[in-house]
Amino acid sequence: MANKDTKLLEVYGLKKYFEIGKQKTLKAVDDVSFYIRKGETLGVVGESGCGKTTCGRTCIALYEKTGGQVMYRGEDVHLMKGEKRRKFTKQVQIIFQDPYASLDPKMKVQEIIAEGIRSHEMAETEDEIRKRVEDLLVTVGLDASYGNRFVHEFSGGQRQRIGIARALAVEPEFIVCDEPISALDVSIQAQIVNLLERLQKKRGLTYMFIAHDLSMVKHISDRVMVMYLGKIMEITTSENLYLKPEHPYTQALLSAIPIPDPHVEEKKVRIRMEGEVPSPVNPPAGCRFQNRCPYAIEKCQIEEPVLKKVEDEHFVACHRCKDLKK
Repeated sequence: MANKDTKLLEVYGLKKYFEIGKQKTLKAVDDVSFYIRKGETLGVVGESGCGKTTCGRTCIALYEKTGGQVMYRGEDVHLMKGEKRRKFTKQVQIIFQDPYASLDPKMKVQEIIAEGIRSHEMAETEDEIRKRVEDLLVTVGLDASYGNRFVHEFSGGQRQRIGIARALAVEPEFIVCDEPISALDVSIQAQIVNLLERLQKKRGLTYMFIAHDLSMVKHISDRVMVMYLGKIMEITTSENLYLKPEHPYTQALLSAIPIPDPHVEEKKVRIRMEGEVPSPVNPPAGCRFQNRCPYAIEKCQIEEPVLKKVEDEHFVACHRCKDLKK
């Protein structure tokens, strides 16, 4: 359960741009502000290329920021050096999207998981390290003996469990889950999400859960942040987002979620977005979504909407938000 009094991560006007040639700049994350409370899960969703992964990685300083500020427990993440930086790398971990690419195929599982334990001097003897690794493997639902194997001997779901064990090895309090289920079979995805939920309850973890599967995000998140072309379109509680989405983009994404009942699915009204996602190198003026939005007006083409509070815990960046309620 989230602690309503403690903001673990606070982000103010964060920007991350990439130079991609002569006088061309890709604005992957463009002036976003949000926070994550201790003990909660913030889901971050949006189409591919919306900037959600870049946002997560910049928040934990895997990428250098272009502008803005990221505060973790009141300390500026991008100014941390020495012992503060070392402590931060222990407190904060990441679970990567692709378990095939994120684990070294030349190392045995024992060594992969033990790296962080050794680096942060969390065990005094080799026996203690081995015991810690065995316990972590059991914790993530694997056999303790698997530490002696290489990663190519495991399935995708098992590899992701190893990736989770590696993240847990240094006893973090905050984990960025960077699309941890998108590369897995559908039958395995729910198992991994359930594992993450159990670990959160047992260890008091805080998650930034990045995904494009809105139905899975609803299941695990306390609050959800919807991104489009480097901007936040809407952010609110998971319940609010699914019961009363305010932004046309959020509404379109939710309408695309299949309903298991064929009779209900057949009658459902699907909101279709026309056109292609614009290039983040040359985003449209005004609202980033205006060229695909069925409700766009002249103001949307000229003036960029700011994230405004529409009710408690619900913020939307849309000029026509109030009009669409009528």
